[in-house]
Amino acid sequence: MKKYIWQNPKYPDFSYDSSVILPLLSTVRLKQGYLLGKMEGIGFENHRKTLLNVLTEDVIKSNEIEGLKLNLEQVRSSIAKKLGLDFDENVYVDRDIDGFVDMMFDATQEYNKKLTEERLFSWQAAMFPTGRSGLHKIKTGEYRDDRQGPMQVVSGAIGHEKVHYEAPPANQLDSEMKNLIDYINNESKTDLILKAGIVHLWFVIIHPFEDGNGRIARALADMLLARSENSKNRFYSMSSQINKVRKSYYKALELTQSQSLDITDWLKWFLENLLLAITSSETLFKDVMQKAEFWQKHRHISMNERQVKIINKLLDYFEGKLTTTKWAKICNCSQDTATRDITDLISKGILQKQGEARATHYIIKN
Repeated sequence: MKKYIWQNPKYPDFSYDSSVILPLLSTVRLKQGYLLGKMEGIGFENHRKTLLNVLTEDVIKSNEIEGLKLNLEQVRSSIAKKLGLDFDENVYVDRDIDGFVDMMFDATQEYNKKLTEERLFSWQAAMFPTGRSGLHKIKTGEYRDDRQGPMQVVSGAIGHEKVHYEAPPANQLDSEMKNLIDYINNESKTDLILKAGIVHLWFVIIHPFEDGNGRIARALADMLLARSENSKNRFYSMSSQINKVRKSYYKALELTQSQSLDITDWLKWFLENLLLAITSSETLFKDVMQKAEFWQKHRHISMNERQVKIINKLLDYFEGKLTTTKWAKICNCSQDTATRDITDLISKGILQKQGEARATHYIIKN
């Protein structure tokens, strides 16, 4: 029988090579400190707008890792509402999106709150408000059972499945999760960044729920990273980076879930990609500052509510190309009104036309 890490007699006594991990951890800490220092000077309002961008990215990408594509406008609207920022009241937000956003808020904004079983149950139940994952009814708000067989991570067509991993049996979950929760709440010797990587792996090893394990593991890592910074402000998205290297993520987890308790390779992978996530945050930061600079530059130009709404979308997350038809649909107005709004912004030097005939669209003028 294949041996998994949880079957090792000394599990969960994980170990790692300090000569490999500590220099990398030091580099991450340095980069993290530089970013936090840089963000201190951008002001409260820009903090909230950066947080909106990062949490939106985190929610979208954490679900994409699992092959799920969420509606961007719904995610952004749900987060903006919780942050007290302007949001589109006409955007209907699905219950599962609101639930996932609630979970991420609880993890990252209440990062110092004690973790309990009930809190984890609430997270998982919030992700599946109908009690279903797709078309399948699942257990929510409680640990999985083994009535349908052992919890396995598989790939391949039916009849030709490849088992990549088998989790501990359900009758071990109470003790497994007690050990993990105690470690999260009470263990204080390990650097919190390393602890985030260890908890991420450990939760995936246990796989305590019928569905949602990967997303909750990443939320727990985000919670501990927030503790490491002692800040509710998220300035980078680890899930976004993981999504970019999804194959190597699953490969790193699969290799580490073998019998050895040496998790050096996993922690090395985690720290290297955390470093890339922090570096990539400069793009999100730049977007927020460019938007602030735009409105400062054009503060004396009068615009109606429709124009402000579209310009903000163009500066934030507009999908595709802006046409008069899209303008009319987004603003719930006529094509004539959309044309007048666009023509007015062109005359004021805000927008410029590109393309001809059916290819005509509009962009913000540089």
